[in-house]
Formats: sequence, structure tokens, C-alpha cells
Amino acid sequence: MKKRILVTGGAGFIGSHIVDLLLARGDIPIVLDNLTTGTRDNLNPNAEFIMGDVRNEADLTPIFERGIDAVLHIAGQASIRLSFQDPAADLNVNTLGTINILQQCIKYRIPRLIFASSMTIYGNNPVVPTPEDTPPAPISYYAITKYAAERYVHATALRKDLGFDFHVTSMRMFNVYGIRQSLTNAYQGVFAIFIGNVLRGEPINIHSDGEQSRDFVHISDIARAWVDAIDQPASYGQVVNLGTGHSLSVNLLCDAVLESFGYTRETYPVNYHPAQPGDMRISAADISRAKALLGWSPQVAWQHGMRETIEWARGLNRY
Repeated sequence: MKKRILVTGGAGFIGSHIVDLLLARGDIPIVLDNLTTGTRDNLNPNAEFIMGDVRNEADLTPIFERGIDAVLHIAGQASIRLSFQDPAADLNVNTLGTINILQQCIKYRIPRLIFASSMTIYGNNPVVPTPEDTPPAPISYYAITKYAAERYVHATALRKDLGFDFHVTSMRMFNVYGIRQSLTNAYQGVFAIFIGNVLRGEPINIHSDGEQSRDFVHISDIARAWVDAIDQPASYGQVVNLGTGHSLSVNLLCDAVLESFGYTRETYPVNYHPAQPGDMRISAADISRAKALLGWSPQVAWQHGMRETIEWARGLNRY
């Protein structure tokens, strides 16, 4: 049966791809987005769009009053750097905004919610690849707000006074990349930032020595995991890593981008700067739980995803 599914942040990079999959399987996505980082250009024209903000109850209530079957809560402030510049705003969007969604779910007895959590909650953990039962040790304000929101989600689902079954899942996503990622937002997506730098003829800026590494996972794999989880009871009450299990250093990422454009670090300006507050040294996901609960594993190899993303970026009218 068709489901009416609220996708917060659905005009953003990750949300818009999830909306596409929902439409493809016959669901009815309702997109709530304030377009701070999302754009109408990302959004499938067959999806209903509502301009609104998860911080405003008045924006949420009319949607929930109409009746929905599930919430995919992706909206959030996703920049570690901005979280240090304005901690209150970060808390307001990521944690209080999530509480607003939860309050609506309780009031209107919504049976299903999936929450966009983050690998940053692990901090500089010595266990890599990192499984979900590793004690969180967030080192950025952003990570703290995401972990707090995640715990609100799961604590709410455990309440015995709700009077209905509230099934939640948190997706701890690692470094998602692919088509529609912003090439201009300097606060998000290092891969897309590097591509945008080269397309605009700007120097590439690397913080720390470039040997810090990240687990890059393709957007199509992420979207598939989210949509598959909606009707998967095995994922109820669980936190689930979404990554590849492998990490790539920022220097190697830089080399790969430059090589795609016919450059090297010797022939293109690359500047190194001090590490930024809250930066993790190494991250990679243990994805055993995603395989066990969802039958999920990443399908897009890094080399293919990288070429696809760069080809897409080259074809844009503006960078």
C-alpha cells in the first residue's frame, strides 16, 4: 500500500535522493525544507513541497494533522565548523528540532521514524572500523547535538506511556558523496568541495596533514538503506552504521580529484592549514549490523562513484 511519508530536509542532497526512491516504489513523499542548504532544483516535481522549518511547530502541525505513515527526519545543521561558531543555533536545529518532530509523532501517533544520525558521534575512537556498540565520544559540538537527538529518539520509543507502538531507527551515516552534493558550500562534503575548487580554478585547502581519512559511501547506497528500512521490523529500535568499511585519506582523495582534471599536487595549488576543532583523525564503519538487519551492503565502488560525480559536476552550468 502507498505510504504518506514526511521527509524533513527532503530538498537537500541526501533527502532528495530518498524522495526519488520513495516515488519509484509508489509512496507519497511530503517534503518539508527551509531551503537553507537544500534547493528546489534537487527535488522531484512529483513530490509535494512545503516550505517550513522543524524548529517551528506551526510548520509541522498542519502536515501531521493530515495524516502520515512515517517520518524520515533528515533536516539538520550539518557543519562541524558552523557548530563551533554558533553552538546555540546548532543545538536549536539538530536537537530541539528533533524534539519538535518527536512531539508531533507522539501527538498524532505516528508509528515509524527514521533519524539521520552521524558517524561523528564516535569521535577519535581507537576501534576502526567502528561498530555501533562502541561508546560514543563526540569531540565536536555538532556531534554532541546529533548524539543528544539520537538518544531523544530512542528514549521516546522506549516510553511505556505512549499508548501506541513507536518504531524508530537511527542511521549513523559516514561521508556521503555523489550527484547533487553542493560544490559551493565550504562547510560540507570535502569531495564536492575539492571538485568545486578545481572547476572554479581555486586552490584546494587541506586542514591538518591530509593523512586523516574518511569512509566515503555513495548516495544511492544510502538512499536504498533508508527506504529498505522503512518496512523492516528487524531495524526497529536499532542504530545502524552506513558506510563502506574502508577509509581514504584526504591526500589520496585530493590526488584522485586532481588526476581527473589532469593535475597533480605538484602542478595545482594545494594549501595546508592547521586542523580544525572537532576534526576526527580516522573513521570507517563496521557495517555488519546493516548487513544482518537490512541485508544491505554498499554496491557502488569508489572509482565508479567518483567518476560519475565528477562527470555530473563538469556538466553543470555553474559551479
